[in-house]
Amino acid sequence: MKRLIAATLVAAMGVSLLTGCGVSNKSHDNTQVGTTENSSDKAKNKEVKMHVWCSKDDVDITTQMIESFKEANKGTDFNIIIEESEDSDARDNILSNVHNGADVFPIADDQITSMAAGGALYEIEDVDAVKKADDEGAVEAATIDGKLYGYPLTADNGYFMYYNKNYFSDSDVATLDGMLDIAGANGKYLTMDWSSGWYLYSFFGNTGLDFGVNDDGVTNHCNWNSVITDIKGVDIAQAMLDIAAKPGFKNCVQDDFIAGVQDGSIIAGVSGCWNAAKIKELWGDDYGAVKLPTYTCAGQQIQMSSFKGYKYMAVNAYTEYPEWANKLAQWFTNEDNQKLRFEMKNAGPANKAAAADDAVKKVPAIMAVMDQAQYGKLQRVGNSYWDAATEFGEKMAAGNPDNTDLQEIMDNFVAGITQSVAK
Repeated sequence: MKRLIAATLVAAMGVSLLTGCGVSNKSHDNTQVGTTENSSDKAKNKEVKMHVWCSKDDVDITTQMIESFKEANKGTDFNIIIEESEDSDARDNILSNVHNGADVFPIADDQITSMAAGGALYEIEDVDAVKKADDEGAVEAATIDGKLYGYPLTADNGYFMYYNKNYFSDSDVATLDGMLDIAGANGKYLTMDWSSGWYLYSFFGNTGLDFGVNDDGVTNHCNWNSVITDIKGVDIAQAMLDIAAKPGFKNCVQDDFIAGVQDGSIIAGVSGCWNAAKIKELWGDDYGAVKLPTYTCAGQQIQMSSFKGYKYMAVNAYTEYPEWANKLAQWFTNEDNQKLRFEMKNAGPANKAAAADDAVKKVPAIMAVMDQAQYGKLQRVGNSYWDAATEFGEKMAAGNPDNTDLQEIMDNFVAGITQSVAK
């Protein structure tokens, strides 16, 4: 359930914070979808009431941005209500009840296709301005059939390698083998979460093998079990088993990664920008971050890949005030507010001018995720991938305890990835 935490942001008043449960009832049944016609005229005669979703961690910054939006638009009677809602839930929450969804809300790029297909997203009209201001990749990721469906917010949704400079030099972090040897020699660990298909993709993405979602947007195609390609599926499986066998490797989830950094047992690990502030706090001047290293596969050094992504502020196609909702979404994502988000949240800007700021360039995590992006791929996968990847990754991390034939493992893995969700 979404949580109502701020209400009645009126132009002549400060922000008042309330606590309660539920979502305000609002209906847009009489609103014409995808038009800004007469929204300004309507605003002259009554208050502009809009709902904004954000995660719990973003309440403070969202409130601050709304206050500055009111200040920049004096003379309009605003009632802007903030509701706590996790970004990852936006698609389900909107598509389940679009008429009672927020007017403005954050979404990840992998949610855009299904939401646009469901008629839930407002098509952005001033595309040229967005293209001029924002990262090209971010604009492309939110564009479907030439139509743009989100204002780029961040360009840091990916992962890379954190490392403790007290143990690793700049040259040491070039190869995974080298890093694992150093960790093992010091009785420490390098970690990665092999239970998650998000991270697991890094071993497959730059091997020349094929994987992705089909045109139906539901099922997947995959040849990760290939026996005729230069890098075969069993080569990757064996490479992962070799990594898992090293004393310096540990398979663990993100919470355990941070716990290990805190107790000193972990000196490197694959993670994302969301942990940058904590890593900086724990490692201080020894905090380092870099693109993912190469790993040994079939006698070659293969650059590890990644899933990459972006976040956006989107507008509900059924908003009662499309002109104001678009202005608010633009406000959340303009240069100044992306700089503010960087300062308060250490978030990597999608706005080109904000990203070019010297302060951004001094943050290792942001520089690492941007460098890794050249080896990454947008996450466009059907749901059957995730459980299959978890089963495969955990088997590899455990060292293939049943000694199952590797080709059989890869065949079963691909069968799981490509199965119909109806099964």
